[in-house]
Amino acid sequence: MTDEPERLEGPLPEAVRVRVVGLAADALGRLSPDALPAALRRVASFAPARRARLAGSQIAGVLEADDDFRDRVAADVREAAPELASALEAGHVPPAADPEELAAVAYLLRSPGWVGVVTSAAQAVGSGQADEARRQADARLDGLRRQVEEASEELKETRRRHREQVQELKAENADLRHKLGDARRRLRTAEETASAADASVVEARAAGQAAVAAGEQELRRARGRAEELERELTAARRTVRAERGQETLRARLLLDTLLETAQGLRRELALPAVEGSPADLVEATSAEPGARASSGTGSMAVDDPALLDQLLGLPRVHMVVDGYNVTKTAWPELSLERQRERLLAGLAPLVARRGAEVTVVFDAAETRERPVVSGPRGVRVLFSRPGVIADDVIRELVAVEPQGRPVVVVSSDGEVARDVSRAGARVAAALALTRLLSRA
Repeated sequence: MTDEPERLEGPLPEAVRVRVVGLAADALGRLSPDALPAALRRVASFAPARRARLAGSQIAGVLEADDDFRDRVAADVREAAPELASALEAGHVPPAADPEELAAVAYLLRSPGWVGVVTSAAQAVGSGQADEARRQADARLDGLRRQVEEASEELKETRRRHREQVQELKAENADLRHKLGDARRRLRTAEETASAADASVVEARAAGQAAVAAGEQELRRARGRAEELERELTAARRTVRAERGQETLRARLLLDTLLETAQGLRRELALPAVEGSPADLVEATSAEPGARASSGTGSMAVDDPALLDQLLGLPRVHMVVDGYNVTKTAWPELSLERQRERLLAGLAPLVARRGAEVTVVFDAAETRERPVVSGPRGVRVLFSRPGVIADDVIRELVAVEPQGRPVVVVSSDGEVARDVSRAGARVAAALALTRLLSRA
């Protein structure tokens, strides 16, 4: 008579079952394909963790139903953990072994007394889980106690704040009652004042209506007087226009007489035409004419100044230009020779269009050499004498002009502008000329 094989009462504990499935899933990859059950061949190519996750139930079922497959897995486990397998087959349970690992290996090896080993390990696992559950429960209980204590402290603090707020509300309520009493008193005073004001308004309205009536009457009288004055003004204007026409006729007759007298006097005295200009009397070095070619193509395109353009429209105007003051303001990056050429080239069309007398003065106080300049027609070019700056030459040019002739000095020098203004000349900034030249 053969002994009945040992059987486990009830299912494996979950932790033990998971470990058994993990050992079997790891062994699948090392078994030959022919030794694999048909139900597990599809997952044999997966990674061990993926096999346990996707086919854990199938692996557990095949282990329970197929003893040959379980024996193959047990052989693989015996090679992976030989010391633990030898101890179990010898009937010895290592006391320091992990209960889950011990139960899983005993279940696969089916060594003598394996059911007791699995049961004892399951109880140890359950006891450990119970201890862990108790520890977690104690931790939760401690947390709840701390929460209760914190809630109690928070409740006390809330009550204290509420008491303070109640006290503040009581004080605020008393203050509001006091303010309400003051407001009521002020309201009564305001109502009394409003009643008095209403009475004053009624009286003022009556007085205003009377004043409006009187004003309308006065306005009607004023309108009548204004119409009368307008009629008188119209008559006076007619008289003035008649007298003005007579005065204009007499003035025009006198002017024609003076012009004819002057023309007769010129013919009788045989006076020659005026030659030269007062500016020719100023002692300076005139620029020698030359044929030096300009290397530029024109002046810069800038805004047009209306003031200088209007001044150049005056009859027989003389424009005196502070040469280097203008060129160094407009074209500081060019050489002095190039600056002179650019300024004179720009003045040529301006002189041709306006017909004004133009004198350009360049400073040559520190040198005795005078460069060759190709000055345009109608433009007088002067260099200051050695030891004399161009500013002084400009002052002399303004001084020799007769009183009443319009003279315009183009310079941004403050001292020059002040001196020539005192002498009766008009001043324009250097930038005004460069902008005007851009239009020419």
